Amino acid sequence: MPSLPLRADRPEPLGGYDPNFYEELANAEDRHFWFRSRNRIISSVATSLLQQIGRPARVLEVGCGNGNVTRALQLACPGAFVVGVDLFAEGLQAARRRGVTHLVRADMASFPFRTGFDLVGLFDTLEHIPDDMAALRMIRGATLPGGSLLLTVPAHQHLWSYFDEASHHCRRYEVDDLVRKCTEAAFRVEYATEFMCAAYPLVRLRRSWIDRRRLSEEQKSELVTNELKLNPAVNAILDLAVRAEELAIRRRRRLRPGTSILVVGRT
Repeated sequence: MPSLPLRADRPEPLGGYDPNFYEELANAEDRHFWFRSRNRIISSVATSLLQQIGRPARVLEVGCGNGNVTRALQLACPGAFVVGVDLFAEGLQAARRRGVTHLVRADMASFPFRTGFDLVGLFDTLEHIPDDMAALRMIRGATLPGGSLLLTVPAHQHLWSYFDEASHHCRRYEVDDLVRKCTEAAFRVEYATEFMCAAYPLVRLRRSWIDRRRLSEEQKSELVTNELKLNPAVNAILDLAVRAEELAIRRRRRLRPGTSILVVGRT
C-alpha cells in the first residue's frame, strides 16, 4: 500500500514500497471492496473530525501513493485544503491524473511540514516505515494544537504472511501497542478499533493455508495480485458486510477481530 519510507533510497524488503505496484493497485481500487470500504470509513471519520472547524480546514495525507484516499478526502471535505505527500514520483503522477490538486514529493528524512494541519492522515503507510515512532513524532509536529491524527494500519502479527512480505511491510499492529505508540508521540487517543471484521476469517484461513507452502518471491507477488481480483459476487457480499462496520465506527464502537486498525488521536 502507499508508503513514505524514512530514507530517500529505495529500501529492500522488509520496509519500503515497490513503485511498480501502483498500476496494479490503481486497477483494483475502484472496484475492490477493501479499498471502497476503507475510503468510506476514512471519509466519514474525517468529516466528523473537521465539522467543528469554523474556517477551511487543512488536511495532509502522508504516503498518499497514487492518490486514491486523497481524492476521497477532497470529495468528502469540500472547501478543505488537502495535500498529499509521497516519496515516489510514480505515485504522485497517478494522483495528479486522478485529480488530486496539491501534491508534494518528500520523504520522512526531510519532512517539509512543521505545523499547520488540522488533520494528518496515514492510511496503511506506517507499517512500511522502519522507525514508526520517529514518523509519528514528525507527524505530531505537523499537526496544529487541537488537530487530529487519523491512522489505519494492518492488524495482528499472527496474520503476517506472504502478503506482508510482498507488500514490503515492516510489521503488523495490535491495538494496544499502536495506542501506546501514538500516546508516546504526544497524541491523545480518542478512539481505536479494529475493522474489516467481515474479511478476518477468510484472510486468516487463506493466508495460514498458503503460508504452509514454500513460495518464491515471484509466487508471493502473484498471490498478492490475485487477492486484488476478487470474484464479483464475493466482492459484493464483503462490501455489503463491511457497511455494518461503517455504521458502528460512526458511532465510535469498538470492533474485533479485524484485519485492520483505525486510530483517532488529538494533539
